[in-house]
Amino acid sequence: MLRRYLGLLGVQLRASSLLAMQYRGDFVIEGIISLFWTATALAPLFVVYRERESIAGWSFGEALLVIGWFTLLQGILEGAINPSLTGVVEHIRKGTLDFVLLKPADAQFLVSTARFLPWRSINVLAGLGLFVYGFRLIGRAPSPVGVLASLVLLGTSVLLLYSLWILTVSAAFYVVKVDNLTYFFTSIFDAARWPASVFRGALAFVFTFVIPLAVMTTFPAEAMLGRLPWTSLLWAVVGSILFAFLSRRVWLHSIGHYTSASS
Repeated sequence: MLRRYLGLLGVQLRASSLLAMQYRGDFVIEGIISLFWTATALAPLFVVYRERESIAGWSFGEALLVIGWFTLLQGILEGAINPSLTGVVEHIRKGTLDFVLLKPADAQFLVSTARFLPWRSINVLAGLGLFVYGFRLIGRAPSPVGVLASLVLLGTSVLLLYSLWILTVSAAFYVVKVDNLTYFFTSIFDAARWPASVFRGALAFVFTFVIPLAVMTTFPAEAMLGRLPWTSLLWAVVGSILFAFLSRRVWLHSIGHYTSASS
């Protein structure tokens, strides 16, 4: 079963890569635009740190690690998650999701792997570059344990992003037009470029437990720095699994409200 789904994933990845290579000029242009927006994301950080050495306990080099995780995850979101799931909304709106539901494979898997944007991998490389630059400013390298913990958190972060997006897209089964909701989610995700300790009160609670931006970017950065408690790592893993379970149940329940074009 696993081999079958890995094979399906490979087919979709190859198809998306071949499509991107047919328009190499667009590939290069989109890559340059991605680098431009990455540089734009750094601008507020340079402005804020111009007059001070640290903010909420984070030095400039340490904050670059958070930006690095934000950039990396943004590449995954825009390159692997958003393209496919945005197509689901169109299928629901037009009543053509039947073509997916009738295929002999899990519908959620099929809609989640329908399309990829390979040029968004540039964001991932930019994020890795920010890690290198950040640790160069800090003056040391991450420990092997810190790297391992951050890799675990990479998995939890991607799972959280995917689960939140599934929950957002599932709303289309009820309200059909969810453009504003997806735009709202994307706008909220922009806050993940800042260390979680910058936020106070209700925002700190929301960005940790409701829309866990802190778990996605701040926790991995703290893990690389070797200052994330193991209990926080454990709760991040458990929380991401719970979010995935919730999104799966919501997706299955939402399909029951789907009405095809032929109904």
